[in-house]
Amino acid sequence: MAWLLDAFTRSVGGSSRHTVRAYRGDVEAFTEWAERAGITGPAEVDRLLLRRYLAYLSTRRYARTTVARKAAALRRYFAWLARRGDITTDPACRLHAPGGGARLPQVLDRGELTDLLDAPGRTGADVAPEVRRRDDAVLELLYGAGLRVSELCSLDVGDVDLRARTVTVVGKGDRQRRLPIHDRCVEALRAWLADGRSQLAEADSPPEALFLNRRGRRLGPRDVRRLLDGRSPRPTHPHALRHSFATHLLDGGADLRVVQELLGHASLQTTQVYTHVSKERLRSVYEATHPRA
Repeated sequence: MAWLLDAFTRSVGGSSRHTVRAYRGDVEAFTEWAERAGITGPAEVDRLLLRRYLAYLSTRRYARTTVARKAAALRRYFAWLARRGDITTDPACRLHAPGGGARLPQVLDRGELTDLLDAPGRTGADVAPEVRRRDDAVLELLYGAGLRVSELCSLDVGDVDLRARTVTVVGKGDRQRRLPIHDRCVEALRAWLADGRSQLAEADSPPEALFLNRRGRRLGPRDVRRLLDGRSPRPTHPHALRHSFATHLLDGGADLRVVQELLGHASLQTTQVYTHVSKERLRSVYEATHPRA
């Protein structure tokens, strides 16, 4: 029967391409390791072998988050095989790996956001006006709507309604959500669409793409990272703007479930990490200001 990796990959096609690629790579790495141990197919795998594999990963100094992700991929793979009837028992049922550490997401404070969104940045003097308008709109939208960078790059012009002040996003699992955007974000988008996009567009540019790079192609995640490197006063990942969006909403009293909907999280548990960030901030303020702290 072999490992049926192509069929398994097709079975997770409803997930994002990054998730599909990660699942395929994680399961493929296990099959290569198992074959070196003389295992020729999934029917020969038992729970002890899977535990040995996770232990092997730990000895290879993989991060705990990586080991946990690989365990999740194996659980999904063997559950899929069991549903199909390719194996009689699921050896990965209740397979657990050490969870990730308590590392909190990076959050920008108000001063850092002002420098990023309003200041020209290190390369600002050398940037053409149309590129500056695009960069302003990209950053305002990433922070103003809490978008994933992949969601921003896949936006089309028709997804933005400046009159209604909304943007329609397709997130993970092809889940669609309609998000509000604030006035500064609307102004930046209007300036880009009215006096910026047409100057970057080429004859073969995708006519529907909201954001274009300097070559007239649809803006990609690497383009956004380079944009951020030129504007940010310190190394900052694009996802930090999404983290900041969520944390600032919770700091301002927003309901956790509202933030969950805005972020497009399928599970409330995913959103709860931002409550830890807020608690950490409260503690730092308390310790810095309370006379007895």
